[in-house]
Amino acid sequence: MIWQEIAGNWVLLPPRPVAIVHFLGGAFVATAPQLTYRRLLECLARSGYGIIATPFINTFDHIGIAENVLWNFDRALYQLRKTGQVSEQLPIYGLGHSMGCKLHLLIGSLFEVERSGNLLMAFNNFAARDSIPLMDQFSQVLQQLAPLTPSTMMDFTPSPEATNQIIAQQYTIPRNLLVKFSNDTLDQTRSLTNILQVRFPDQLTLCKLKGNHLTPVAQDLQWETGAIFTPFDAIGQWVRQEVFRELQQLEQVLLDWLNVAVALESQTPLR
Repeated sequence: MIWQEIAGNWVLLPPRPVAIVHFLGGAFVATAPQLTYRRLLECLARSGYGIIATPFINTFDHIGIAENVLWNFDRALYQLRKTGQVSEQLPIYGLGHSMGCKLHLLIGSLFEVERSGNLLMAFNNFAARDSIPLMDQFSQVLQQLAPLTPSTMMDFTPSPEATNQIIAQQYTIPRNLLVKFSNDTLDQTRSLTNILQVRFPDQLTLCKLKGNHLTPVAQDLQWETGAIFTPFDAIGQWVRQEVFRELQQLEQVLLDWLNVAVALESQTPLR
């Protein structure tokens, strides 16, 4: 399998995909998902899932980003179907990390989409001032330069409160997996859980794992030791093993959920 660029997306297809996974990454690491999330996405592809990872650049207009990534995804999917690389009958699942979760939730709320479910890792819905360093200072400077500029222009749209309201009232994807990491100060999965438990109580799965906000972007790097094994080498290998263990656990949780979802979708025995 090799990564290929199609209509602004990065695509990785196994020989006979059992489903399509539309991946959206976190802010600032989503511009090259085939690199920043390579280990995670290639693991899913090796297990039979076709990957369409859509890059994006973060702006304040999150609805605009959601519309743009959906448009790019649809263009890639159309080409893959037209060339016979994927079947039109394959189920489609959204996979998001951090801001990518918010985009999938907006897509599932504001647009008509084909989705059999969403997998949402470390959902983040903070306001701009809580997400971007020096945002408050930047806003004050802008107000001094342009006093008539509304302060809301310096925040994400929709705002966190508006996003939650949109999800609570309009989100249409019943089957969801939420992943929360134990050492993650940016995570807001709890508030999302409360919303989705009201909207779709019977098809919501919450999984709490060891790790932090960057666990999904971890890579399996080899630790090269010198001629003499030092205490520093021991610490390095221990850190690598811990990071690898957390990522491996995440991969298994995603695959277990996807395998069950695909089996239910097709009403075939689990692989």
